[in-house]
Amino acid sequence: MREKWSSRSAFIMAAIGSAVGLGNAWRFPGLAAEYGGGAFLFVYLIAMLIIGIPLLMMEISIARYTRQGAPGSMRALNKKTEGIGWIAVSNGIGISIYYAAVFAWVILMFVMSFKFMNMTGDTEAASSLWETTIKTTGTTEGFTTISWPVVGCLIAAWVLCYVCIRNGTTSVGKVVKFTVSLPVICLLIMAVRGVMMPGAMTGFAKLFIPDWTALGNSNLWVDAIGQVFYSLSTSMAIMFAYGSFLDKKSNIVVDTMIIAFSDMFISILAGIVMFTTMAGVGMLDRMTDSGIATAFIIYPQAIVKISNSGVFNMIFAFIFYFCLITLAIDSLFSIIEGISTAISDKFNLKKKKTTLTICIVEGILSLIFVTGAGLAVLDIVDHFINSFTLIITGVLEMIAAGWFFKTTKILTELNRNTKRFKMPSWWFLPSIKVISPVVLAGLFAWNVYGLFKSGGIYGAATDENSVGYSLASNIIFGWCLIALILFSGLIIKIIVKIKSSKGYKEDDRTWEDFQES
Repeated sequence: MREKWSSRSAFIMAAIGSAVGLGNAWRFPGLAAEYGGGAFLFVYLIAMLIIGIPLLMMEISIARYTRQGAPGSMRALNKKTEGIGWIAVSNGIGISIYYAAVFAWVILMFVMSFKFMNMTGDTEAASSLWETTIKTTGTTEGFTTISWPVVGCLIAAWVLCYVCIRNGTTSVGKVVKFTVSLPVICLLIMAVRGVMMPGAMTGFAKLFIPDWTALGNSNLWVDAIGQVFYSLSTSMAIMFAYGSFLDKKSNIVVDTMIIAFSDMFISILAGIVMFTTMAGVGMLDRMTDSGIATAFIIYPQAIVKISNSGVFNMIFAFIFYFCLITLAIDSLFSIIEGISTAISDKFNLKKKKTTLTICIVEGILSLIFVTGAGLAVLDIVDHFINSFTLIITGVLEMIAAGWFFKTTKILTELNRNTKRFKMPSWWFLPSIKVISPVVLAGLFAWNVYGLFKSGGIYGAATDENSVGYSLASNIIFGWCLIALILFSGLIIKIIVKIKSSKGYKEDDRTWEDFQES
């Protein structure tokens, strides 16, 4: 018997928790600051409507019908497209391994927030607190250097992750009630403080008043589309897993709208916090789209300048990093849930044991990020997955659904329980069949052009005085990773063939084979 969400709100909260992550808190405000505030929000909204919402609806509706994770759902469309689902799962594996490290850094900063009490006005000490503790070299050298405080926080991150999802939808449904509501409360508290600071209106103006000339910057369109695509947790097996636990009577159209616009609302709320706070301390021009730099280097400088009270600044730091913890935890465990669902479905394994095994194996692999080279390796892995394989997965999913399957069947499933508001065919079909795959393919081509323009090396040295990342590190942690992810479906086929010789029988059902019950 397939497990189900205990209620509609449990699914919505879990999906929002997955979609809303650290990128909402730091990358979204940074991109808005770089690309004309309201102009970026305008393009972001367009991308959400044209690409994000239709793709999110597609994944959830297919999974609800098949009651399968990503590979099983893609196989239902066409037996030859199951591999696309495994690419999505592999994306999740790669992302969760390094996301756990970022989560560990957030936990570390939360624990060390008491140090801000004695740093009032000392921006240099505040900015170096994180880098000094994690012992980063800033390069791919330094694997022998280990930060033991980070090791402890990494273990805590994986334990928390497993505890949250050990009982599947039952435990997830209970946890997300807190991990979704608490960051909103924290952001509201910080927003109130930000609005009360002198110069806050300058921050508001920069966030909401559009600089329409920015629309002529091609990077704005690329980054806005990318932010929507990454933020909604598509193409990494999560929404397939969550959709597979839905009751057949659920209203996907309305629920998806709630999820997407909640994600956008929290991003804007985080933007208000960042813009007003940074404006209030005279650091509005220091905002960057680099999440790591914003959260661990730049924002700590702002924290120690918020007031002349060390105690108040310390409390503010605790609230900020606690907010990030609650944002990070449900994003991490949702990715693991997507992976665990896919593997347990495919090989008829016990879900709880599968989840534990995944957490242990990935926990061991994530130890690479507690070394001095960890930050550089994370930067490379994050770039290659987000710039290449994640986008490829989205394109392939929509090609499979739009060109190798009768897309109207998906639309029918999507609108099954919708009476007042249906997803119109003029919106859904063109997006899935043409607009989204073409736009995402263009985004992929843009990223490929940028990489080859730099000689095929991400983070290459720009001049004789900079170090940069080596070709070898790009090959090992970038190109090889891409190959492993893209060929993951073939690896699974080999495993299936070996297991079949020992009596294993593969589930090869397609769309017509699944019952409506």
